[in-house]
Amino acid sequence: MQRVLVFIFLSLLSFSAISQTSYSKNSSKIKAGLEKLQVLGSVLYFAAHPDDENTRLIAWLANEKKYETAYLSLTRGDGGQNLIGTELGIELGLIRTQELLAARRIDGGKQFFSSAYDFGFSKTFDETFAFWNKEETLREAVWLIRQLRPDVIVTRFPPDPRGGHGHHQASAILAHEAFIAAADPNKFPEQLERTTIWQAKRLIWNTANFGGQNNTSDDQLKIETGHYNPLLGASYGEISAESRSQHKSQGFGSAATRGASVEYFEHVAGDEAQETLFDGIKTDWSRIASGAKIAKQIEALNKSFDAQHPENAIPKLVALHKHIQQIDDAHWKAIKSREIEDLILACSGFHWENVTQQPTAAVNESTTVNQEFIVRNPNVQATVQSINGESVNISLPFNQTIRQQYDFATQQITQPYWLRKPYTLGKFDVEESDFNAPESRDFPSTKVIVNIDGLQIPLQQPITYRYVDPVRGEVHNQLQILPSITASTSQTSVLLRPELDEEKLEVTFTNHSKSNSATVVANAPTGLDISPKTVELRFGDTKSITQTFMVKSTGNAGNSKANEITFTTENDTVRTYRSIAYDHIPAQAWFPKLSIKALNLDIHVPIKRVAYLPGAGDRVPESLKAIGVAVDLITAQQIANLSTEQYDAIVIGVRAFNVQRNLTDYTPALLRFAENGGTVLVQYNVNSGINGATIGPKPFQVTRARVTEEDAKVSFLLPNDPALQNPNRIEQVDFDGWIQERGLYFAEQTDVVYRKPLSMHDKNEPAHDGSLLIAKHGKGKFVYTSLAFFRQLPAGVPGAYRLFVNLLAREEQ
Repeated sequence: MQRVLVFIFLSLLSFSAISQTSYSKNSSKIKAGLEKLQVLGSVLYFAAHPDDENTRLIAWLANEKKYETAYLSLTRGDGGQNLIGTELGIELGLIRTQELLAARRIDGGKQFFSSAYDFGFSKTFDETFAFWNKEETLREAVWLIRQLRPDVIVTRFPPDPRGGHGHHQASAILAHEAFIAAADPNKFPEQLERTTIWQAKRLIWNTANFGGQNNTSDDQLKIETGHYNPLLGASYGEISAESRSQHKSQGFGSAATRGASVEYFEHVAGDEAQETLFDGIKTDWSRIASGAKIAKQIEALNKSFDAQHPENAIPKLVALHKHIQQIDDAHWKAIKSREIEDLILACSGFHWENVTQQPTAAVNESTTVNQEFIVRNPNVQATVQSINGESVNISLPFNQTIRQQYDFATQQITQPYWLRKPYTLGKFDVEESDFNAPESRDFPSTKVIVNIDGLQIPLQQPITYRYVDPVRGEVHNQLQILPSITASTSQTSVLLRPELDEEKLEVTFTNHSKSNSATVVANAPTGLDISPKTVELRFGDTKSITQTFMVKSTGNAGNSKANEITFTTENDTVRTYRSIAYDHIPAQAWFPKLSIKALNLDIHVPIKRVAYLPGAGDRVPESLKAIGVAVDLITAQQIANLSTEQYDAIVIGVRAFNVQRNLTDYTPALLRFAENGGTVLVQYNVNSGINGATIGPKPFQVTRARVTEEDAKVSFLLPNDPALQNPNRIEQVDFDGWIQERGLYFAEQTDVVYRKPLSMHDKNEPAHDGSLLIAKHGKGKFVYTSLAFFRQLPAGVPGAYRLFVNLLAREEQ
């Protein structure tokens, strides 16, 4: 059992090791690592989303106290908003995953996830658990606790309404239940074939004062975390700000703080702490039998360390590594062995590049991987013993780069592991072997064994594409393995309208393989006809071919998910290649099945052209184009020059008044457009930094009120209002099939000039009439809507299209 436990825990350690592209550390970091060898304590921070974690506390625990420090984010933040681009849902989760990993590289923590999906804002933990499958999420949390064996577990939120978001409340409930279950041999007993039970010493809540709610008090445990770390040259307030600022998609750039800072903690379960988080817990080698001798070795190592010649520490580190193999505690043996190996590599000045000359490769096709090894400190005996299991025995002379090559091919695309199987709105379907992993363990990588001063050190590193950007400098991205053929289209849905016999669908097929031809079959559900049904693609010298398909209804196509157009080639489903690139994170890619919804849409569209000012995470313009509306993207500076002769409406994208701070300067120009007979439609904004008086013709207050139940009943307060009658008659059925939520940040305290035709509410809450405000203004109208059109239109929700067109349409005077 001991050897099995070591193997399992080393697989957890490999999360951080496999993400490295360099083993370099300066002498300050080596010294900090030598000091950390004396510390045998661990802590798990437990919350719901990326950006929930307390980066100051994590930085302090990992660097000041030098504990093994981990953060479990139950979700990847898929349901949030995006302030840097248009990605939402799965793709936003990919971005936020990398932002969290970037944050941990700065503050020193390790990052883990569960397979819970962030389905959007939830008001209660009951609603959250209805989506997440509580027992399965608990199983994963228990597995992580049994693997990491934290002495202390810290929650960010309480398990009640004080936690706000239902996901927050659920995370606290799960933390408490996992704290107990991890020590119970009758709970998830199948895990005990590969691990052991574990009882953390205590569970505590890291209270806070934010969001208008102060949960701190003087009778709570208080810990000073404002220290300055001279080895890092920064205070934990400075490290924290840099770490938190990695959450760029959420707009969480933070200013550094310096000086004293206190964290507050409330006891939840286990032994109550009186003075420190680790009261009653041995966090040095005294917790290990015969650990005193090892502690003396480490003490001598630290005293003799020469920052100018770190290589002199290698023989003592190798000797220490051998002694640690003799201890009985497999858990700490694995951790400290890995720490020592990393220090040996750093002291030697070891560097390893594992790169290709191309960013992508197709499945089953070979690509050359270039290896570069160098040891940059003198008097180090180093050899590369093997590469991918093949003996090579390459000596590494001092400060000389040694190069090797090998050919790599795989049958598996680089699909993130949590996206390989169909998933639900609340849960990804993942294999047990992938529990808690931040990234796929089996992405293309190289395994080597390096021998330094007689110690064999196994290493694994992802294969990367290395290039030089003229602005960013040297950039590394993981090698992406693509399907042989991918396809793309700008249309998320084909909207079949009664006045048209058929709709055009344009699909671009791209060849990534060495083959020059492919046969593609178009698949349409019952009630639809698509032609041509089979296409022979001949690529020749071109990489991409755009093919036009004509789609028409032969019956009732309906509006269900089953009404999807897909494509196959040689019995394989054709996938699309979705690439995500931002400077602050590595490039990401995933390959969802190319699927285009085919929907019968009974809609009249008198709107010809609109001017659209994009907001944050905004894909509404593409949706308007799908129903025949011409859309011109504009800047705020262009508003004053727009006329009602050019445009039927000006549409302001979601959160535009939040992300463009000077946009309120152009409100008078927007209102002049409405006075002249046009429609101005402003989509939702959050309630920080703006107010209704600077957005519309009369005041209203933007609040945090929202309706998160996408199937919440909608009442028509003004059933004969033009917005519900013309040009499309809106009925209850138009609110069927909505996704994630009805709306968010509703308006209150509205001036009497505004009509409010709709009312809605979540279960057990009062009705709210602030989702839609309409005011006549001069010859035109002004509309403010908090309805989640930015989610519904890209998802092809028919009723959302019909209502949105009505809001854009001009009203009779």
